[in-house]
Amino acid sequence: MKYAEWMRLAATERERTLALVESLDAVDWKKPTDCPAWDVRELVAHLVGIAEMQASQREMRRQLKLGKKVARGRPAIDGATEVQVRERADATPAQLVAHLHDATARGLRARGRVPAPVRILPIPFGPPLGVRPMGYLIGCIFTRDAWMHRVDLCRATGVELELTPDHDGAVIADVVAEWSRTHGRPYELDLTGPAGGTFSSGAGGEAHRLDAVEFARVLSGRGAGSGLLATQIPF
Repeated sequence: MKYAEWMRLAATERERTLALVESLDAVDWKKPTDCPAWDVRELVAHLVGIAEMQASQREMRRQLKLGKKVARGRPAIDGATEVQVRERADATPAQLVAHLHDATARGLRARGRVPAPVRILPIPFGPPLGVRPMGYLIGCIFTRDAWMHRVDLCRATGVELELTPDHDGAVIADVVAEWSRTHGRPYELDLTGPAGGTFSSGAGGEAHRLDAVEFARVLSGRGAGSGLLATQIPF
């Protein structure tokens, strides 16, 4: 998928996430999510923090530096997500909603201004991803992360997940493409729901039929999968 398409999806994702968090009541903010360490309030705090990271290279360096100190052998980005939540531990839901409006707007603008020569710079992700271009992180992964967390928030609160073929279907199609490249084996895949579709490669491979969102959850590690569905990709 081209970078401009990821930015289009990121803008739509921002609108849908803001509408979702604005609809939550006081009880919703305390509910647990599929991210074991976070309730809804803490997950939104992460969304604010990562948007601040996207909006400023200085802030990204600051978060990753602090994240490296608390990661304890894990990737620095994992430590940075802890920092994002800790630094907003005292923020109220209303404050987080306001900060999310501001930070995501600035983050989206900053991502849209990254020039092509910078987007192709190699970034070492470590195994199993190896080295990927920066555009993969700021275009694909940042958008996938926001999309999956919207799924997390809807599952936690019972709010109906808004799904459309042109938006969510595009996210899922790209997930399928990366999953297919990662395992490199023949398959037949029938994904149901508004974001779904039929995908295949080669002949004589595994055949799977499941909901499109659940497929993405399985590949993100949020659900259990067997065979080729045990192949995870980053979100």
